[in-house]
Amino acid sequence: MNDKTSVLTCELVNLSTRKLKKIQTMKRTKVVDVLKSTDFGKEVVVKGWVRTHRSSKAVDFIALNDGSTIKNIQIVVDPSKINADTLKSITTGACLCVTGTLVESQGKGQSVEIQCQDIEVYGLCGSDYPMQKKGQSFEYMRQHAHMRLRTNTFGAVMRIRHNMAFAIHQYFHEHGFFYFHTPLITASDAEGAGEMFQVTTQNLNDLKKGEDGKVSYEDDFFGKMTSLTVSGQLEGELGATALGQIYTFGPTFRAENSNTPRHLAEFWMIEPEIAFIALPDLMDLEEDFIKYCVRWALDNCKDDLDFLNSMIDKTLLERLQGVLKNDFVRLTYTDGIKILEEAAANGHKFEFPVSWGMDLASEHERFLVEHHFKKPVIMYDYPKEIKAFYMKINEDGKTVQGTDVLFPQIGEIIGGSVREESLEKLTSEIERRHIPMKDMWWYLDTRKYGTCPHGGFGLGFERLILFVTGMQNIRDVIPFPRTPKNAEF
Repeated sequence: MNDKTSVLTCELVNLSTRKLKKIQTMKRTKVVDVLKSTDFGKEVVVKGWVRTHRSSKAVDFIALNDGSTIKNIQIVVDPSKINADTLKSITTGACLCVTGTLVESQGKGQSVEIQCQDIEVYGLCGSDYPMQKKGQSFEYMRQHAHMRLRTNTFGAVMRIRHNMAFAIHQYFHEHGFFYFHTPLITASDAEGAGEMFQVTTQNLNDLKKGEDGKVSYEDDFFGKMTSLTVSGQLEGELGATALGQIYTFGPTFRAENSNTPRHLAEFWMIEPEIAFIALPDLMDLEEDFIKYCVRWALDNCKDDLDFLNSMIDKTLLERLQGVLKNDFVRLTYTDGIKILEEAAANGHKFEFPVSWGMDLASEHERFLVEHHFKKPVIMYDYPKEIKAFYMKINEDGKTVQGTDVLFPQIGEIIGGSVREESLEKLTSEIERRHIPMKDMWWYLDTRKYGTCPHGGFGLGFERLILFVTGMQNIRDVIPFPRTPKNAEF
């Protein structure tokens, strides 16, 4: 090698090193921010995953997405400036770092694009990548839940889920509620359903049993039988009788062997509890709260909602706007049954017969909301036999001050009630129902010491997300669904 060649080689190495250092020191710009920028001619660095890659002899187009928005940034590549093998290897799903110049877009549907100067490949994607750009069923994508999050649909759903969680905290903070953390491990069954996941440190292959043949929990971690909670309500009532008004927001669990599109074994609940609240005020709170959440989605998730409205449910935006425009109907259970009975008498076919005292099925709830009133309904004064032990019994002795908020497409989305504040009446109802309350002395103490009128409700977070996104299956609005025989990922 002569001196001239050596100098040239050193200059090229130094140029390459300077170029690499420049790329490394340039700050990455999120796609959502690039798309808003009008700083044309500026050099930018974007990083993300390839949605599509179209090639030709003259130019390549790469659609890049980093999860910050439903929209992609178009990368325009001159094939003569990028290594041919590198360019050929870039397929759907590959992860890239792209350096280029921000320019006005010449194509439709976008205002800016990036003229590529350099591409660094972080990770390639083979032909077996499960989320290829073709129509995939939701059932197929559930089998690849660890990868489905990268698709447009699930990116939109998860961004909306984030916004709804933020809106919930914002609403309660603005209204003077305190965020109250209730335990996930409990020795009580708030619903009395008995469908709970047991928590134990015992060796299941060698369980210690007492003289009666039943499992002994003396040596278990908590010294008694414990389970994952189905609700934070009972502990939430303790908080409300000290802080005035609280809300919980956390995971809850139910070991119900149900494979419907509306049930999960692990789900999130929002449960406010309020001291000194009466039934009309409770219903006002339920309506105001859910309207706030829907309004937040419309104001803060426009791009994602537009996408879901066009791809998943073309009536989604209209339905969301309808919630805001209409006052919720207030309907007693008894009047609701009369409407359903009249509909059945006039030829409407229900799978489950209608009669007073029955627990309404989703088909009955949706008939009232979607066909009869065509707006959300708050139903109240339910028969006490189909509701929980803690609900306040009305003077008729047959109904309780329970409320359910019924929504189109969903059915029940909120369940709440005024709680029974009388120790005598609550104890009597517990005994009548033969509920084992030996470990619930602490709950009864709220009625024994300084009892007060109070009430609250529970909102299944995933059901709210179902409504706001227009998705049809609850397994598609939580990142990693837990259902019977399914605990992958």
